[in-house]
Amino acid sequence: MLKGTKLYSVFTGKCPVCQEGKMYVEPNPYKLSKIYDMHERCSVCNQKFKIEPSFFYGAMYVSYGLGVAFSVAAFITSYFFIGMDVITSFFSIIAVLLIMGPIIMRLSRNIWINFFLSYDKDAKHKTSKSE
Repeated sequence: MLKGTKLYSVFTGKCPVCQEGKMYVEPNPYKLSKIYDMHERCSVCNQKFKIEPSFFYGAMYVSYGLGVAFSVAAFITSYFFIGMDVITSFFSIIAVLLIMGPIIMRLSRNIWINFFLSYDKDAKHKTSKSE
């Protein structure tokens, strides 16, 4: 349903160009030893993921924004909806950031690469014709 949108690529970790190939070697972000391991290129459309050296350093800015959003959501949920005191609510922020850290990292990389690459429904066909 969402295929063809940037949201599909961001939430599934698929190639932003063809939205079929996987970007990550290990799909589980909680295998921390392989959290940063990405395929060099898309297996379907041959799009290079690391567009330039140190490309994903920009994802740190996105990660910061996501971390703040998750922190605010954790605080509002724990303080206003659950009724915890302020100190306990801050501990809930720490817990949420520790638990969601690998997912935030992957989401930030997915969002960052989608700023620069867009979906091309013919990407798979262009690659197969050029071979």
